[in-house]
Amino acid sequence: MSEAHSALFERLERLFHAGSHVGSIGLRDDSAWAPPELRPAAVLIAVTDRPDPGVLLTHRPDSMPSHPGQVAFPGGKLEPGEDAVAAALREAREELAIDPGVVRIVGTSESFVTGSGFTLTPVLGLVPPDLAIVPEPREVASWFEAPLRFVLDQANHVTKVGLFRGHEREYTEIDWQGHRIWGITASILSNLSHRMAWQELVDG
Repeated sequence: MSEAHSALFERLERLFHAGSHVGSIGLRDDSAWAPPELRPAAVLIAVTDRPDPGVLLTHRPDSMPSHPGQVAFPGGKLEPGEDAVAAALREAREELAIDPGVVRIVGTSESFVTGSGFTLTPVLGLVPPDLAIVPEPREVASWFEAPLRFVLDQANHVTKVGLFRGHEREYTEIDWQGHRIWGITASILSNLSHRMAWQELVDG
């Protein structure tokens, strides 16, 4: 393990756990509009081990039955016997060919209910830079790496209002170089921005 790798992981771990009291601030709870039967799911927030860290995000294919074309973290439903970490690592491997063995898990964020009927748990992990990403075309149209300092900076979080099942709801939108990050993905990033003193992370 390189010294830089160790230093970044230690900063991530310290700042993430120091902010555990924040809870669900920034997360959009859609439990009032969710189906009665909820399914557990998880996503991987994969932070790249760089002097200026980034986060890996995907564009879902337009052909997907749910959230077509949206920016997302790799993730999906838990399979029998899995916990959130195992599911997030499996999905990252299936969607982007990320070897679970190279991911250093920092921890899990607060679970929350999505309007599509999931109890979703974000999993934060550190991955090596410049991984040989191989998207699975049935689940990933394309992928990109956005700077962590940009997506966590609340100055770049724009509050908008949209209709969700006939109700007006506020949501967060982050635009990075034409990539429109909104909905569940932006909500998770918003929560992370409240939870971590990210300036110390990226400038440390």
